[in-house]
Amino acid sequence: MREGTKMAVQNGRTVPEVLQDIVGNIQEIIRCEFRLAKAEIKQEAAKAKSPVIMSVMGGALGLYAFGFLLLTAMLAMATVMTMWMAALIIGAVLAVASMALIGAAKARLKHVNAVPERTIESIKENVQWTKDQSR
Repeated sequence: MREGTKMAVQNGRTVPEVLQDIVGNIQEIIRCEFRLAKAEIKQEAAKAKSPVIMSVMGGALGLYAFGFLLLTAMLAMATVMTMWMAALIIGAVLAVASMALIGAAKARLKHVNAVPERTIESIKENVQWTKDQSR
């Protein structure tokens, strides 16, 4: 190799080739970070599935409870004590069940972490590694 034609490094590769490899490696690291984030988010979404279903069920029971409580109010004004008393008991039981399901779902959702912690830590490590390599 002539000295003026190409800039060469110790192992025979030119500086532009080395820079191209570095850029390619950084691009691959970024792709891997996105794949890791996607996998982490999927994992956390799977954890949230059961509490979300419980919340929906609790909400549906809550709607039924509201319907029965409204029916109870109507029956209380129009009929004798026994009819509306039965409707009141049903409405109250549904309301309690609804509150229990929603409370349990809230408690489970507190354990779901929506932040991809491993990805963030890995990105920090990659940034630090890149800084160290550029010195």
